[in-house]
Amino acid sequence: MNVIEVVGLRKSFGKVEVLHGIDFVVRRGEWVGFLGPNGSGKTTTIRTLLALLRKSGGRVSLFGHEISAGGPSLRRRIGYLPADLRFPRHMTGRQVLRYHARVRRRKCDEKIAELEKAFDLDLDKRIRTLSTGMKQKLGLIQALMHEPELVVLDEPTTGLDPLVREAAFTALRRFVAGGGSILFSSHSLGEVEQLCDRVVILRNGRLVEDQTIAALRKRALRRVTVEFAAPESIPETFPDCFRVGKREGRRVYGTWSRSSGEFVRWLGGQDICDVTIEKPDLEDLFMAYYSGSDTRGERVRGKTLSPS
Repeated sequence: MNVIEVVGLRKSFGKVEVLHGIDFVVRRGEWVGFLGPNGSGKTTTIRTLLALLRKSGGRVSLFGHEISAGGPSLRRRIGYLPADLRFPRHMTGRQVLRYHARVRRRKCDEKIAELEKAFDLDLDKRIRTLSTGMKQKLGLIQALMHEPELVVLDEPTTGLDPLVREAAFTALRRFVAGGGSILFSSHSLGEVEQLCDRVVILRNGRLVEDQTIAALRKRALRRVTVEFAAPESIPETFPDCFRVGKREGRRVYGTWSRSSGEFVRWLGGQDICDVTIEKPDLEDLFMAYYSGSDTRGERVRGKTLSPS
């Protein structure tokens, strides 16, 4: 079942179109990373699919229902942590959570107590006394306390120390293992690679990638250092899939874009004394999308456009 289904989504502010026909889905039990540089349209997309902004075109449905027609009963099935998190400064954390529970018409005391312990947060402190990290903990509890079916997180780990970040990931993994779905917007490429099943990448308001992490790893470059027996042992030409970065004496540094087995077979015919092949680096691949240097072009609703 598709928990989120976005088809041809467009959004304009006045005469400026910022989303240019985006298509993607999030399935039940799936953790999807939502990536892109600043200004790519991630937050606008999130706010539009939650009906916080009105779309200019296309279709957005949650749990099979058009979001604009779903009303409060549909939104109660969703947990949301915005990037610009704000709570009333005069209230305590507990008062904030009880207010949200009443709005959602849910009894959340047991889940709140469980999450309060997991995140090591004193809910009886007033919001104005909390650090950025503590407010982020409160936001995560707010998003999870009513046991939603879908959680939408916009930069959820901002201000969290490593121990709390791991506690958050543990809670989110448990949520997905129980059949929940997550749309996870983040600038931390390492987090996305570690946690997500699939990534959706935007650039300039267009979809440029929608692929599983496993498939992306197969395409990711491997950094390679080859030390030849002598400078004169270095061949004049290299395989097409080995891109030479620099040469220092007997060493050649570069990247290999196919399997290690193919590279090892090629090395078997060379006069070398050492070689280092690093694990595939997804960050290099992600950064190619961010910078606009991906040579395969931008995909818009299944079509490929020439890169600008």
